[in-house]
Amino acid sequence: MKENLFNRPEMAKAWEGFEPGSWSEDINVRDFIQRNYTPYMGDESFLAGPTEKTAGLWDQVNELIQNEVRSRTIKVDLERFSGIDNFAPGYIDQDRETIVGLQTDEPMKRIMNPYGGFRMLKNALDAYGLQMDPEMEERFNEYRKTHNQGVFDAYTKEMRLVRSVGLLTGLPDAYGRGRIIGDYRRVALYGVDLLKEMRIRDRESLSGPALEDTIRLREEMSEQIRALDAMKSMAASMAMILAGPPETPMKRCSGFTSLTWLL
Repeated sequence: MKENLFNRPEMAKAWEGFEPGSWSEDINVRDFIQRNYTPYMGDESFLAGPTEKTAGLWDQVNELIQNEVRSRTIKVDLERFSGIDNFAPGYIDQDRETIVGLQTDEPMKRIMNPYGGFRMLKNALDAYGLQMDPEMEERFNEYRKTHNQGVFDAYTKEMRLVRSVGLLTGLPDAYGRGRIIGDYRRVALYGVDLLKEMRIRDRESLSGPALEDTIRLREEMSEQIRALDAMKSMAASMAMILAGPPETPMKRCSGFTSLTWLL
């Protein structure tokens, strides 16, 4: 039996004024949008240019870019790999920022992402005369298989041949770098705690024979649950709370509904 999530006090406050539907009984962002958007039929007169704060921040970023181009060097964190909460918070100008969050703990610092293909990462570092911590390289290759390696393990002899001679391009070893594309609108609408609760329910409902597909799905769900915890931890390091939906009203714009925290 589905639960009416409007009965939860934290949801009722955040969702006040929105039309309920299947989205308020289960995770369904599309249904929320379909029931709660207003088409905009006007012209572009509502548009506005960048604020003084935005223009000032962009001037700072542009200067950082120009300095990097002039120096012909880049900064890369060589002591850790990419991850949701592997880096301390990074800001351009914390007091002036409304939208926050950099990939690393400072502007213009790159991450090392070996999960798509380790050789690609090595080649990129070599191009700039950089070298990662040797122990990290040794341990990663000992214990992890990259997406690139997994794809090549699955290729047949014929597939490898047509790839090598250039008859086929765009194969997943070159472009499917193992990225997980997250639907972050779900976090803004439901909060991490509810998403985690629902995913745990889904995982526990996968009973029956331990077939390969079931085992794989349970494993993937467990990884999703850990990723939600990591998102919550990452946000907390920037004094943001993702546990539930935002307590302040969600922005509503003509033409679409913007699910954002009002910082």
